[in-house]
Amino acid sequence: CQKHNNCMMERMKIYTKTGDRGETGLRGGKRVAKSDAQVAAYGDVDEANAAVGAALGLIPRRRAFAKLRLDLEKVQAQLFEAGAALSSPAGSPESAAFPADAAAWLEAEIDRLTAELPELRHFILPGGCPAGAQLHLARAVTRRAERAVVGLASYPSVVVYLNRLSDFLFVAARWVNLRLRGGETRWLGK
Repeated sequence: CQKHNNCMMERMKIYTKTGDRGETGLRGGKRVAKSDAQVAAYGDVDEANAAVGAALGLIPRRRAFAKLRLDLEKVQAQLFEAGAALSSPAGSPESAAFPADAAAWLEAEIDRLTAELPELRHFILPGGCPAGAQLHLARAVTRRAERAVVGLASYPSVVVYLNRLSDFLFVAARWVNLRLRGGETRWLGK
């Protein structure tokens, strides 16, 4: 490090080879199978985060969408925090570090967006414009993550957050579809 004037740190390799035998490490060092329910749960949360990021990439960078873009960036940070809590042993201080009030912020955002939408009087099919459709996909992935976390029975604030997040993503999809004229397809049933 001292060889360079700027004291650059040595680059860390992205691969460690420690998971080549089907195991991974939890926070604190405990090794578990990659098929472990806890690993699956934080993997599902990571996938939800990636789905939100994909939606964010499709939302226009215009003033009318600035608040939603900021909200989705905040969601991504919160999902990362949720994943960190889930990667910690149940009952540890780190596992309880996810803020219990994170869902309240989502509720306020749901109410704000809903006030700008026509009343929902029927079921709708996921879709619309690309950004709206991706938000619907992020909602479905978030529901899967929620089911995985519920199965762990040790992370109640994360469960509540994911439940509310899926509602937020549904409303955000409707809001984006309205703003971008993506439309909604009514489910007609049988």
